[in-house]
Amino acid sequence: MAQVQYRGTGRRKNSTARVRLVPGTGKIEMNGKSIEDYIPFANLREVVVQPFNVTETLGNYDVLANVNGGGFSGQAGAVRHGIARALLEVDPDFRGPLKRAGLLTRDARMKERKKPGLKKARKAGQFSKR
Repeated sequence: MAQVQYRGTGRRKNSTARVRLVPGTGKIEMNGKSIEDYIPFANLREVVVQPFNVTETLGNYDVLANVNGGGFSGQAGAVRHGIARALLEVDPDFRGPLKRAGLLTRDARMKERKKPGLKKARKAGQFSKR
């Protein structure tokens, strides 16, 4: 018997998260580890559960997320985006609150590319007269 599950893909910076929501007790698993083991910062763990707080569904679904690319901040944002999209599949009426909270918008800010002749995107070498 197949269990009900809702899927959502989230992206942020260089991170991509494939998120599955399964009715359950509210445990969050990222890449096979619990969120406490995977993300060491409490403020980023709060970012991940934002969509549940907005829709008042905290503790109703287990989250299984596969995340790759980027760092902790980008991955937390990607999982948040994926959870928000998956919650839309659960109930289309969540669209209003999620949109007002800005959780459905893909954050387009990316790292600026390195330019030729420079050390980084804008950092040049030290100027020397001779």
